[in-house]
Amino acid sequence: MTRFLDVNDIQTLLRQTGVAPFIRTLADYVQDDYLRWHDFDKSARVANHSDNGVIELMPVSDARFYGFKYVNGHPVNTRHNLLTVMAFSALAEVSTGYPLLLCEFTLMTALRTAATSALAARCQARPDSRVMALIGNGAQSEFQALAFHAMLGIDEIRLYDVDQAATAKLMRNLAGVPGLKLLPVASVRDAVRGADIVTTVTADKTYATILTADMIEPGMHLNAVGGDCPGKTELDRDILQTARVMVEFEAQTRLEGEIQQMPADSPVVHFWQVLSGQRAGRESREQVTVFDSVGFALEDFSTLRYLRDLSQTAGVGKTIDLIPEPDDCKDLYSLVAPVMPVKAVKTVGAAPVYAV
Repeated sequence: MTRFLDVNDIQTLLRQTGVAPFIRTLADYVQDDYLRWHDFDKSARVANHSDNGVIELMPVSDARFYGFKYVNGHPVNTRHNLLTVMAFSALAEVSTGYPLLLCEFTLMTALRTAATSALAARCQARPDSRVMALIGNGAQSEFQALAFHAMLGIDEIRLYDVDQAATAKLMRNLAGVPGLKLLPVASVRDAVRGADIVTTVTADKTYATILTADMIEPGMHLNAVGGDCPGKTELDRDILQTARVMVEFEAQTRLEGEIQQMPADSPVVHFWQVLSGQRAGRESREQVTVFDSVGFALEDFSTLRYLRDLSQTAGVGKTIDLIPEPDDCKDLYSLVAPVMPVKAVKTVGAAPVYAV
């Protein structure tokens, strides 16, 4: 039997744990798996592009588990009041191939992205960072704000979106968070000025320049989340030429991240190396750092592990018959074979004898 977690189950788990505590624990799972980097069979995600967006499969495995995520990115969906990003995911047992968990992953993608962003910022941002600019106030913005508040102590966030209704939505949703000051501003430049950390979470599938080099101040950390597929960027190329850029899985980020604008040999540092202490995330207080976040399958794998552990402990979810289980594993046809009529043909004493 396979455990199944739908949207209602995920809501139940989040209400039981709280969103911020969930993000903190999820970040621990992500860190644990990045520290086992060489245990994993890794590949860049498989993407099918269309005029309106992209549909992707993201697989990864270790010796025990195999995980994958189906996810899309369709910025045009908002015109029809549909989500830009939707996902589901599965975790299987490597030794048998048996699926252990099938679950909702739209909410989970936002949560794991936020947890990974904050974990990366702990490696690269200055430790005394307290002010963040949040550019793009759509579906993922609240999760980013909560992650940075909970994990880095960010207490002031300056908000900007071309859609003022999106900013109003964010302020409404996070109005009750203790110790978090939210300031709407009139431009990207106003948001960035004097910020310690700048998070960009915009959605348009285009070579955009949300941040220009003249906006960037010494010591800033840039959390570039929105550029996550070929032909989609947020940062001025000039920023990348001088910043210290950290990536999740270089083979994927070269195709999809901000560094798709750069030469193939442009220098980067790897997230797993920084987490393990092999490389420095930041070399000086004045250095500008960039987390070129595109989202990697290992983070989904970590999230699946956490969900499996949490749902089993909490008794949340249901078991479903996703895989057939015939009495004889070599007789799959028995599950669809027609039921033959049975007739009594004669009686021997008091007991009838049946024939088909």
